[in-house]
Order: sequence, then C-alpha cells, then structure tokens
Amino acid sequence: MSNPGSNTVNLSGILVMVKPESQSQVVLALNALEGVEVHQVDEKTGRIVVVQEADDIHAEIEGVKRIKAIPQVITMPPELIEQQDGFETCAVPAYLNS
Repeated sequence: MSNPGSNTVNLSGILVMVKPESQSQVVLALNALEGVEVHQVDEKTGRIVVVQEADDIHAEIEGVKRIKAIPQVITMPPELIEQQDGFETCAVPAYLNS
C-alpha cells in the first residue's frame, strides 16, 4: 500500500486498549480496516498490538482516527510513526492524544 512511483511507506505501531470482554469484537473491527494488521492480543488485559501501513502521514492520521472511532476502544497511547524510506520518526499530533 504505497504511493505509485514512491518507495515511501508510513508505518505505525499502535497499542489499542479495550475491555477484555470486547476484545474479539474489536479484533474483528480492526482486521476489517484497510492497512491495519493485528499482531498480538493479550486476552487478560485487553491490549491489542496493531501495525498500520499508510501511503502518507495524512492517511496515517485518518487511520488512527478510524481506530479510535471503534466504540469499544478505551484508549490508544501515543504510538511510533515511522517513514520507511528515510527512516524519519514523527511525533504524534497533540489532537490525536485527547
């Protein structure tokens, strides 16, 4: 999922926290989102680790908003955003942390 003609891919490692009883629903919802892949699920704590791949930082921010919009998501701590081409790491915009 990269820009045509571009070798740049933006990746986000995201920790999604939910109530354990909602976890299976949230995993299904996350897997349905384009560019999002669930990597680990902790059934006891309700923590889900996902990686999001996006064409650019704007698409990445929109993807984070889609994850936050899942009703059972309690919180998402700030994540690491990395641009694979130049290995540029970006800070998470403050409005995404509210």
